[in-house]
Amino acid sequence: MNKQKPAVAVWWLRRDLRLHDNNALKAAMKSGFPTLPLFVFDTEILRLLPSKRDDRVCFILDALKNIQTKLNEGGSTLETFYGTPLEAFRFLSEKYELKSVFCGKDYEPYAQRRDAEVTDFLSGKGVPFLRVKDHVIFEEAEVVKDNGEPYTVFTPYSRRWKEYLKSAAIDVSESDISWAPFFRQEERKMPSLREIGFEPTGREFPSIRVSPELLRGYAQKRDFPGLSATSGLGVHLRFGTVSIRQIVAEAQAHSEAFLNELIWREFYQMIVRNFPHVGRGEAFRREYDRIEWRNNEDEFEKWCRGETGYPLVDAGMRELNATGLMHNRVRMVAASFLTKHLLIDWRWGESWFASRLLDFEYASNNGGWQWAAGCGCDAAPYFRIFNPALQLKKFDPELRYIRKWIPEIHSGEYPEPLIDHAFARERCLAVYRKAIRGN
Repeated sequence: MNKQKPAVAVWWLRRDLRLHDNNALKAAMKSGFPTLPLFVFDTEILRLLPSKRDDRVCFILDALKNIQTKLNEGGSTLETFYGTPLEAFRFLSEKYELKSVFCGKDYEPYAQRRDAEVTDFLSGKGVPFLRVKDHVIFEEAEVVKDNGEPYTVFTPYSRRWKEYLKSAAIDVSESDISWAPFFRQEERKMPSLREIGFEPTGREFPSIRVSPELLRGYAQKRDFPGLSATSGLGVHLRFGTVSIRQIVAEAQAHSEAFLNELIWREFYQMIVRNFPHVGRGEAFRREYDRIEWRNNEDEFEKWCRGETGYPLVDAGMRELNATGLMHNRVRMVAASFLTKHLLIDWRWGESWFASRLLDFEYASNNGGWQWAAGCGCDAAPYFRIFNPALQLKKFDPELRYIRKWIPEIHSGEYPEPLIDHAFARERCLAVYRKAIRGN
């Protein structure tokens, strides 16, 4: 006789790598069936990574090991699979009787395609696939204009977002995990980095803790890259090792400016979800796709290496290449320089950042680059062009940040500026004007 397969409700971890305050886990535990935690090392994502020494893969594996340790203490284990999500569920359906599958929603382009495939497979088996809101406070059509249309400008979106937050029932209380609903089985061996084709990097990751003191000083200090005044939470929010509800509560208590940054993140998530052409790599404002980019490969490589002769741009690029991190003020200046001084397609820069940012997520990266290029969701006109020299004078006057990343700054080894700012500005305005006006 065939042994009866155990019935389980699958909790599919994706960008919610934590046990506390996890909406998908809470839903799975209420299903009436033992909860089986699952993580898929998605080869559709892993194969696109340019290096086998990727800090983000290391971060994910560290987070999973922490979860596995806690699950083992409760007599459960994390099921892992190396392959595509579709292959994973085919395998699981042979091993278990799948009663339902729960996961956090993801609004980005690849996630939408992936979930459509999994939905088709599971529905063919009669298995409900239930996605719940988890990594944002408000999603899809929750914060919209009075006529039901999605917002395309941040400021009115943020005002309404804050209005809704006042009446939203957001529970940020911590509670002990109840192990009873978990599926009990022997520990599953966690794959090593090398077993999934990667190598350790030895990178130390930002702390998951952010102090009230830092948040209280955030508005005054956040634009100065030479200070340790940013939260470092980007990677934790990206992979869900921290709850967005917890961080929003802390921002409410200590920093309106930091809360605004969290709202920007949700704004871009909803832009990608509600305007599919953005997810296809098109400009939000389609007329900007008519820009005649110069796309000089030699200049692009100098920008990538941090050798443009503009210290604030170069320091940022070197920080990015060395650490996977980049101060947000510097990101804006570096992105503006590439798109407007050098007239290189913003998609080139978007791709470079995507390959290296520790906190990379499609929506925020795309939104930030389109904002810098002037083709995205921004009320400001296209002729806003950052002057890197003035930005340096204003935000790193003592050259703390510059000296850290450009030790040769005052030597003959540092290159001359790649292009004159005044010339670049006038050239940019002419090219943009021609594209936008069609003459």
